[in-house]
Amino acid sequence: MKHFEVNFDGLVGPTHNYAGLSFGNVASLSNAKAASNPRQAAKQGLKKMKALHDLGLKQGVLAPQERPDMATLRRLGFTGTDAQVLAKAAKDAPHLLAACCSASSMWTANAATISPSADTHDGRVHFTPANLTNKFHRSLEPAVTGRILKAIFSDERYFKHHKHLPDNDHFGDEGAANHTRLCSQYGHAGVELFVYGREAFNSQAPAPRRYPARQTLEASQAIARLHGLDESNVVFMQQNPEVIDAGVFHNDVISVGNQNVLFYHQDAFANTAADFAEIQRKFGEHPLHFIEVPRQSVSVSEAVKTYLFNTQIVTLPSGHMAIIAPTECEESDAVSRYLAELVEKDTPIKEVRYMDVKESMKNGGGPACLRLRVALNDQELAAANPHCLLDDALFTRLNGWVDKHYRDQLHVADLADPALLTESRQALDELTQILALGSVYPFQLA
Repeated sequence: MKHFEVNFDGLVGPTHNYAGLSFGNVASLSNAKAASNPRQAAKQGLKKMKALHDLGLKQGVLAPQERPDMATLRRLGFTGTDAQVLAKAAKDAPHLLAACCSASSMWTANAATISPSADTHDGRVHFTPANLTNKFHRSLEPAVTGRILKAIFSDERYFKHHKHLPDNDHFGDEGAANHTRLCSQYGHAGVELFVYGREAFNSQAPAPRRYPARQTLEASQAIARLHGLDESNVVFMQQNPEVIDAGVFHNDVISVGNQNVLFYHQDAFANTAADFAEIQRKFGEHPLHFIEVPRQSVSVSEAVKTYLFNTQIVTLPSGHMAIIAPTECEESDAVSRYLAELVEKDTPIKEVRYMDVKESMKNGGGPACLRLRVALNDQELAAANPHCLLDDALFTRLNGWVDKHYRDQLHVADLADPALLTESRQALDELTQILALGSVYPFQLA
């Protein structure tokens, strides 16, 4: 039986904009109110997907969510026609309108936590959408995320779907951005690392002071239980509170793993020695590579600025690993120098490929933010929705779809334009047919 890691990248939605909604995300706040380029953003994302497909990797596509979210605006008391609701929200509560127009579902690393069948008690792949309670604009996503995942992974013989955790900050869950998996091979039982920022039920435990810790220990523990994971293949690790306060809002901004490699900054974790000893013990006798980036080589601020750790580490068909990095890493003297030295060292990482995802980076999301990793065997892959798996024909069709429906430029003031709502709904209606998603969206076209 063959095994694969499939990266499901989020399609950038038609309302991609810079509203500066994410407190704690330095890039998001620093680019607030700038004009965005939805068409360019979507094409940059598609180009990255195609590049990974051309490397011989399995690549999937996740649809965006309906935005503006009219149902939420109406739930919050705005009434009248769609145009009237948008106008009233823009006048009386522009911050709510911006939140209900966010295209943040493009960052699918936050969409869900996935445990492959090799790790779970029932031998199925388990999915739990993230509740994303820390940010209002992201808390609107989990129900639709769950429907999209079920439309792709519908066969209950192979896939188990859970409802997102309670919508309570005690169980704040940010998905796979705070979860990684180490294994000798994708199809072998692995060690799942759950990285949390704080303990919700222990006010005496260490926690950041400047920015919020979005992932709680309690949420991570609940997901491990739901997925039927054994204590022997789970490690709960606390993120260093000081790096959260430096702008590291998710663990995937300060560390990333793939198979038997954990690539991390020296200051990433609160209890590095003890946690790594536990990982090593549970991983067993297989080779394991802890690759530490010293603060003397790359500072935390430079890592946040360039998203050195929000890179993807992928295993190529040749067997060696490559880092998929944003061009911001190449433009940094310290980071590019470090990566050039890394590929010459005795580790599985032998290559770095730089990709332009600047439209996403301006809002605080690098290559790793844009993808959700799903480890599948060949039977599970065959049971997944084939229309959501990228090939040359789908790449061409999706580029044409973007050209047809997306604006070249978008300002925050444009979010109140009723025509944008119509354009977005028409785009998603066509996309559900392209990706064979069925009725995942609640709207109906007039």
